[in-house]
Amino acid sequence: MTRKIKEIMTPAPVTVPRLASVRDTARWMRDAAIGDVLVVGDDDEVCGLVTDRDLVVRVLAAGKDPDSTRTGDVCSSELVDVGPDDDVAHAVELMRRHALRRLPVLEDGRAVGVVSLGDLATDRDVGAASLGSALADISAAAPDS
Repeated sequence: MTRKIKEIMTPAPVTVPRLASVRDTARWMRDAAIGDVLVVGDDDEVCGLVTDRDLVVRVLAAGKDPDSTRTGDVCSSELVDVGPDDDVAHAVELMRRHALRRLPVLEDGRAVGVVSLGDLATDRDVGAASLGSALADISAAAPDS
C-alpha cells in the first residue's frame, strides 16, 4: 500500500508572521529546537520558509540588523510543497529533483505539517529487522540542549 504524507509528516509546524523580526524568529527556532519555520501572511497562508542558515547568511553575514529586518524579507518565497494526501514517493522525487531537505505540507494554502529528510529516512526503516540506518537513527534522536 502506498504511504501518504499525512502518515509521516510532522504535524502543526511552527509558523511566524512575515512581519516578525529576524531576532524574534531566531528565538522561536531556539525555543522550539528547530532549524526552520514557515512564514505566513496576514491571512495565515504560507508565503515562505526560512532556515537558521538563511538567517546567518542573509542577515548576519550581510550585516543587516536582526531587530529591524523582517523575516518575510529574507525567507525563501518560491516553495516546493506537498499535500497531506500526496504519496510519500512524490515527496522523495521532489526533494531529490530540487535538492531539498524539507517540504511544507499545505492544505488550501495553509500549513498542516512539514515532511523532512529525517521523516523519510525514519519511514523507510519502519519494520526493518536491523538496527536501522545511521540517517534514521540520527533523525530520530532528540536534539541536545
